[in-house]
Amino acid sequence: MRRITRRTFATAAVGAASALLATGTGSASGAPRRELRGMWLATVANLDWPTSAKLRPAEQQRELRALFDTAVARRLNTVFFQVRPTADALWPSPYEPWAQYLTGQQGRDPGWDPLGFAVREAHGRGLELHAWFNPYRVANHTDPGRLAPDHPARRHPRWVLPYGGKLYYNPGLPEVRSFVQDAMLDAVRRYPVDGVHFDDYFYPYPVAGQRFDDDAAFDEYGSGFANRAAWRRDNIDRLVYEMAGKLRDGNERAGRQVRFGVSPFAVWRNHGTDPQGSRTQAGVQTYDDLYADTRRWVREGWLDYIVPQVYWPLGSTPADYAELVPWWARTVDGTGVDLYIGEALYKAGDAQPAAWKNPAELSRHLTFARGYPQVGGHVYFSAKEVVRDRAGAMARVVRDHYGSTARP
Repeated sequence: MRRITRRTFATAAVGAASALLATGTGSASGAPRRELRGMWLATVANLDWPTSAKLRPAEQQRELRALFDTAVARRLNTVFFQVRPTADALWPSPYEPWAQYLTGQQGRDPGWDPLGFAVREAHGRGLELHAWFNPYRVANHTDPGRLAPDHPARRHPRWVLPYGGKLYYNPGLPEVRSFVQDAMLDAVRRYPVDGVHFDDYFYPYPVAGQRFDDDAAFDEYGSGFANRAAWRRDNIDRLVYEMAGKLRDGNERAGRQVRFGVSPFAVWRNHGTDPQGSRTQAGVQTYDDLYADTRRWVREGWLDYIVPQVYWPLGSTPADYAELVPWWARTVDGTGVDLYIGEALYKAGDAQPAAWKNPAELSRHLTFARGYPQVGGHVYFSAKEVVRDRAGAMARVVRDHYGSTARP
């Protein structure tokens, strides 16, 4: 798989100018600074929106407008909207059924088009909207009989594996990889979204005492690899590489720029495992446990941006914010891949670790990250926390750092 060069000299020049604006000095013309300020808007399990699948369409629309209005009030400029939470869709997809979180029943037509509505409402407020997809999660249970009757997982039971109380598409099957790409790209072709965004779920997070039983796929496709782990990493590499290429080709045909990004668990590998890794002691390493070689994706230029979820405070022993931000800054340096930092707003106000009790902790994160010109912004999890702001941490960030609007 070759390196994908996704930028021209002209866009590189714009990026250099943007980096200068991101220092907060502004420009001679008084134009807004460039800085991505985002929030994740999760729909799985009705986490952020809609608050209930029992709400009427007009009520769901009012809730979504209110979330976008809050983003604008907080001087954010980007929403990462989860449109494919569990191998289903928040738009009329020919590939997968309607998401159950809209009506309470998977496959039931909600009577309106949430993704189309969201794009219009976001753009009308000057917000970018990135379509957030989960590639392989099928269900938060293990009973295929609970899926919609025409669900692809029921039509192709070979595609699906149970693990940890959930159902997943098997990343080791080429036909699965092709299908999930087509299902996601349908939204890109239909709507003027600004980006395609993957979260941190590739192979599932490890569950003690359980095994992801992909023996049959490994026997069929794993020859030529040193071990199963290398084969699994290649499967995920191919998902990312191929998606990048299809988006690039689609952009060229359509004459527009849909950006591609991933928000991984922030620890690629611990230094104790690999001298190129971060000086952390995290219990999960994306390279070894999720089979996601996030560092390679950056270095090969397969992504437009990466948003590592740096969900630890400054000074944390297992994984220190002050270690991971510089590690990622070094990783993206010179690659042309933009770096934004994922922030754990949902932890603000927690008792442990003690740093989260301080409402200034997140503001301190932004102050620290400003020391690294590679950092082009921050994304907050999640939308309901941006609204609720139980500890006042988001208000502190806005007061200390978002005194004026910014372009992403």
